[in-house]
Amino acid sequence: MLIREGTVQDAPVLAQLLGDLDYPNTSEAIAERVAKMAVNPDSRLLVAEEEGKAVGFISLHFIPQIALAGEFCRISYLCVSDHARGGGIGQKLLDEAERLAAERGCDRMEVHSHTRRVRAHTFYARAQYEESPKYLLKKL
Repeated sequence: MLIREGTVQDAPVLAQLLGDLDYPNTSEAIAERVAKMAVNPDSRLLVAEEEGKAVGFISLHFIPQIALAGEFCRISYLCVSDHARGGGIGQKLLDEAERLAAERGCDRMEVHSHTRRVRAHTFYARAQYEESPKYLLKKL
Protein backbone atom coordinates (compact mmCIF):
# COMPACT_ATOMS: atom_id res chain seq x y z
CA MET A 1 0.00 0.00 0.00
CA LEU A 2 1.14 3.52 -0.85
CA ILE A 3 0.16 6.70 0.99
CA ARG A 4 0.59 9.77 -1.18
CA GLU A 5 -0.60 13.35 -1.54
CA GLY A 6 -4.07 13.63 -3.01
CA THR A 7 -4.55 15.42 -6.32
CA VAL A 8 -7.48 16.75 -8.33
CA GLN A 9 -7.26 13.56 -10.40
CA ASP A 10 -8.47 11.69 -7.29
CA ALA A 11 -11.74 13.66 -7.25
CA PRO A 12 -13.98 10.92 -8.75
CA VAL A 13 -12.86 8.36 -6.15
CA LEU A 14 -13.04 10.88 -3.31
CA ALA A 15 -16.57 11.86 -4.34
CA GLN A 16 -17.59 8.20 -4.37
CA LEU A 17 -16.05 7.54 -0.94
CA LEU A 18 -17.74 10.61 0.53
CA GLY A 19 -21.03 9.53 -1.04
CA ASP A 20 -20.70 6.19 0.74
CA LEU A 21 -20.59 8.16 4.00
CA ASP A 22 -23.73 10.13 3.12
CA TYR A 23 -21.86 13.20 1.84
CA PRO A 24 -22.97 13.21 -1.80
CA ASN A 25 -20.74 15.31 -4.05
CA THR A 26 -19.80 15.72 -7.67
CA SER A 27 -16.30 15.06 -8.93
CA GLU A 28 -16.14 18.69 -10.08
CA ALA A 29 -16.95 20.05 -6.62
CA ILE A 30 -14.39 17.77 -4.99
CA ALA A 31 -11.73 18.71 -7.57
CA GLU A 32 -12.28 22.38 -6.74
CA ARG A 33 -11.89 21.74 -2.99
CA VAL A 34 -8.80 19.57 -3.50
CA ALA A 35 -7.23 22.36 -5.55
CA LYS A 36 -7.89 24.83 -2.70
CA MET A 37 -6.37 22.45 -0.17
CA ALA A 38 -3.29 21.95 -2.35
CA VAL A 39 -2.33 25.63 -2.10
CA ASN A 40 -3.18 25.97 1.60
CA PRO A 41 -0.10 25.26 3.76
CA ASP A 42 -2.40 24.43 6.68
CA SER A 43 -4.17 21.59 4.85
CA ARG A 44 -3.09 18.12 3.72
CA LEU A 45 -4.89 15.45 1.77
CA LEU A 46 -3.44 11.94 1.91
CA VAL A 47 -4.66 9.13 -0.30
CA ALA A 48 -4.12 5.41 0.30
CA GLU A 49 -3.52 3.48 -2.89
CA GLU A 50 -3.50 -0.29 -3.48
CA GLU A 51 -2.47 -1.75 -6.83
CA GLY A 52 -2.66 1.71 -8.40
CA LYS A 53 -6.19 2.40 -7.17
CA ALA A 54 -7.19 4.91 -4.47
CA VAL A 55 -9.00 3.05 -1.67
CA GLY A 56 -9.10 5.66 1.09
CA PHE A 57 -8.14 9.14 2.17
CA ILE A 58 -7.71 11.44 5.14
CA SER A 59 -7.97 15.22 5.06
CA LEU A 60 -6.16 17.28 7.67
CA HIS A 61 -6.19 20.89 8.81
CA PHE A 62 -3.55 22.41 11.07
CA ILE A 63 -4.87 25.12 13.38
CA PRO A 64 -2.75 27.49 15.49
CA GLN A 65 -3.79 27.92 19.09
CA ILE A 66 -3.71 31.31 20.70
CA ALA A 67 -3.53 30.08 24.31
CA LEU A 68 -1.04 27.24 23.81
CA ALA A 69 2.29 26.99 22.01
CA GLY A 70 1.49 24.11 19.68
CA GLU A 71 -0.98 23.79 16.86
CA PHE A 72 -3.60 21.09 16.72
CA CYS A 73 -4.48 18.88 13.80
CA ARG A 74 -8.11 18.34 12.88
CA ILE A 75 -9.11 15.31 10.87
CA SER A 76 -11.90 16.50 8.60
CA TYR A 77 -12.62 13.21 6.86
CA LEU A 78 -11.23 9.70 6.99
CA CYS A 79 -12.78 7.37 4.44
CA VAL A 80 -11.90 3.85 3.33
CA SER A 81 -13.80 2.03 0.61
CA ASP A 82 -16.23 -0.66 1.73
CA HIS A 83 -14.27 -3.46 0.07
CA ALA A 84 -10.99 -2.37 1.72
CA ARG A 85 -12.24 -1.80 5.28
CA GLY A 86 -10.75 -3.98 7.98
CA GLY A 87 -7.40 -4.28 6.19
CA GLY A 88 -5.53 -1.68 8.24
CA ILE A 89 -5.74 1.13 5.68
CA GLY A 90 -7.54 3.52 8.01
CA GLN A 91 -4.95 2.93 10.72
CA LYS A 92 -2.08 3.52 8.29
CA LEU A 93 -3.66 6.79 7.15
CA LEU A 94 -4.17 7.80 10.79
CA ASP A 95 -0.57 6.87 11.68
CA GLU A 96 0.76 9.01 8.84
CA ALA A 97 -1.51 11.91 9.85
CA GLU A 98 -0.25 11.72 13.44
CA ARG A 99 3.35 11.58 12.22
CA LEU A 100 2.85 14.70 10.09
CA ALA A 101 1.10 16.50 12.95
CA ALA A 102 3.89 15.70 15.42
CA GLU A 103 6.50 16.76 12.85
CA ARG A 104 4.69 20.08 12.51
CA GLY A 105 4.63 20.61 16.29
CA CYS A 106 0.99 19.83 16.98
CA ASP A 107 0.17 18.96 20.56
CA ARG A 108 -3.03 17.05 19.78
CA MET A 109 -5.26 15.52 17.14
CA GLU A 110 -8.97 16.22 16.94
CA VAL A 111 -11.77 14.52 15.05
CA HIS A 112 -15.51 15.00 15.10
CA SER A 113 -17.62 11.96 14.41
CA HIS A 114 -21.42 11.93 14.37
CA THR A 115 -23.09 9.75 17.00
CA ARG A 116 -24.50 7.46 14.28
CA ARG A 117 -20.97 6.44 13.19
CA VAL A 118 -20.51 3.73 15.82
CA ARG A 119 -17.88 1.81 13.80
CA ALA A 120 -15.83 4.98 13.49
CA HIS A 121 -15.99 5.53 17.25
CA THR A 122 -14.70 2.01 17.84
CA PHE A 123 -11.87 2.62 15.36
CA TYR A 124 -10.80 5.86 17.06
CA ALA A 125 -11.07 4.33 20.54
CA ARG A 126 -8.70 1.54 19.45
CA ALA A 127 -6.31 4.26 18.28
CA GLN A 128 -6.47 5.80 21.80
CA TYR A 129 -8.67 8.76 20.95
CA GLU A 130 -10.82 9.84 23.88
CA GLU A 131 -14.27 11.35 23.81
CA SER A 132 -14.22 15.06 24.55
CA PRO A 133 -17.73 16.45 24.67
CA LYS A 134 -19.19 19.02 23.95
CA TYR A 135 -19.16 20.04 20.32
CA LEU A 136 -21.43 22.90 19.30
CA LEU A 137 -22.42 23.70 15.75
CA LYS A 138 -24.23 26.49 13.97
CA LYS A 139 -24.91 26.22 10.25
CA LEU A 140 -24.44 29.42 8.27
